[in-house]
Amino acid sequence: MTDLADSDTALIAASLEEPERFAALFDRHAPAIHQYVARRLGRDAADDVTAETFLTAFRIRARFDPARAGVRPWLHGIAAKQIGRHRREEVKALKLLARTGHDPVAESWTDSADDRLAAEAASRPLAKALAGLSAGDRHVLLLFAWADFSYQEIAEALDIPVGTVRSRLNRARRKLRAATGAADGPFIEARIHEGDPA
Repeated sequence: MTDLADSDTALIAASLEEPERFAALFDRHAPAIHQYVARRLGRDAADDVTAETFLTAFRIRARFDPARAGVRPWLHGIAAKQIGRHRREEVKALKLLARTGHDPVAESWTDSADDRLAAEAASRPLAKALAGLSAGDRHVLLLFAWADFSYQEIAEALDIPVGTVRSRLNRARRKLRAATGAADGPFIEARIHEGDPA
């Protein structure tokens, strides 16, 4: 991973003189950004938000700090800001999922009918609980759960202290547990990263 991070940093630096080199970063990271945004806003918005994310990253690439944790948190941070601009759409989609239990994005990821039925049954209270979270808590929780970010990467992505990440994640988990009536579950179970205390 260090080689890729070093390579990403080198690509950003090289793109300052040769802008076409930035395309390699897009090729490398756009699928993950698109997948993350699609889970939050749906496929239609994901296309736009992914494009906006990389356009913004290209415009501000000279301000990228190579001392950061890496390009991945930087790009997800830009995506989080773009998602924030689409917040109404995200909350609307979560409320629709809470009412109907139908998640068109998750449907395409689910292989069997049994898995799909189980996911739909669990998704209604979860979607309602996610819609009720503040934008900051939702960003932290979903970067942790869906993008598999460490606490440090979340802090880098959102430009907040690690302590704030911990408190937001704790608060979001507590609210989800209360809203779903689950003592624990696959979405909110603790995932321990090296160096991330539970």
